[in-house]
Amino acid sequence: MNNWLTKPLSALAAAFVFVGAAAMAADGAGKDDAVAMVKKAVAFIKEQGPETAYAAFTTKDSKFIDRDLYVVVYQLDGKVLAHGSNAKFVGKDMSDAQDVDGKLFVKERVEMAAKQPSFWQDYKFVNPVDKKVEPKQMYCERLDNTAVCAGIYKS
Repeated sequence: MNNWLTKPLSALAAAFVFVGAAAMAADGAGKDDAVAMVKKAVAFIKEQGPETAYAAFTTKDSKFIDRDLYVVVYQLDGKVLAHGSNAKFVGKDMSDAQDVDGKLFVKERVEMAAKQPSFWQDYKFVNPVDKKVEPKQMYCERLDNTAVCAGIYKS
């Protein structure tokens, strides 16, 4: 190909790759976003106290909701203290909750939180954006007798 045509095509191809990557990133949160959200939530709990923080995490216009990313907080016995996607879970013991594959994901999560200060967990859950059951990775940090978590969808 002629050089005068090759350079514009290369630049155009690079632009498409960049725009495509930016569009994919805008669709859903990534691992770094989940870790940052949990760290922000833990700091907020320490600053404002659990009662204020849990209420803030659970409101629909929360600053702790970003696209498909939201904060959930569990007591280590499986009771939901805050849930950014579904307020109906708050106050309920979810230790018997199973994903579509039968995995007791809340029971596993609180057991993991009791043993380690932070971790990633894989399971399946309904994406609040597209309402489809999708593979999810949840990042959690233990804070006192709770697990503060935020997860990403891997559709």
